[in-house]
Amino acid sequence: MADTRLPRPRKRLGQHFLVDRTALERIADALAPTANDIVVEIGPGRGALTDLLSQRAKRVIAIELDRDLVPYLRDRYRAAGNVDVIERDVLEVNLGDVAGTDFLLAGNVPYYITTPILFHALEPPRPARAVYLVQREVAERIVAPPGSRTYGALSVNVQAVAHAELVARVPAGAFRPPPSVESAVVRLTPRPDPVVDQSIEGEFRTLVQEAFGLRRKQMRRVVRTIAHLGVDAADQVLSTAAIDPEVRPETLSPEDFARLLRAIKGVRVV
Repeated sequence: MADTRLPRPRKRLGQHFLVDRTALERIADALAPTANDIVVEIGPGRGALTDLLSQRAKRVIAIELDRDLVPYLRDRYRAAGNVDVIERDVLEVNLGDVAGTDFLLAGNVPYYITTPILFHALEPPRPARAVYLVQREVAERIVAPPGSRTYGALSVNVQAVAHAELVARVPAGAFRPPPSVESAVVRLTPRPDPVVDQSIEGEFRTLVQEAFGLRRKQMRRVVRTIAHLGVDAADQVLSTAAIDPEVRPETLSPEDFARLLRAIKGVRVV
């Protein structure tokens, strides 16, 4: 019998609750929390994933925006003793403040704000591992290699600071109500060697976004447009960055973009 206490899904919040047990276990297994771990869960919804995480982790901090679900969740986990429910917009929460510097992150991320949440969670202190359930198209973009059809600004900006893996695909029928698209589970693990220092991550992301806004142009034109340089100066920047002036943005790796940023900054300093 259905739980009559459950609020109806809110379309404006993009709510599609994962109910498939196999998919839920794949997420928990990919996150792999232990009895010593603190887990932050974004959008616990009705608690299906929270159930699994709370059984494996030392503590679960569940951040839920839906004010109707919050009292239900607090009542559901009152006896568990290791689940804290925070009624907030995750984009307004400093994850380090609520979880400390050593934590894991999981979430069934609303499709309409996936990218802002991803980058919010990549701000230091970064989780030791993060596992997201996202739209399949977004997951494929996150893990895409340079030169592939789906490679773009999202791919570069995530891969610059984290290793990305596509763990599993999840059909629409695994949700209630089912979304109009398929989903996928993706795992992000912070790189020990991010391609840019934290102090210039914002500049890096802006450069990448601007470059892919000109993705049909060759890099000589891209650099001239972005950095407001003449042909000779643009060619010198690209030479310094070891980038062929005639290639296009989608062929460049995160490391290439990092060298390009440093070369452009060098010109501006001079």
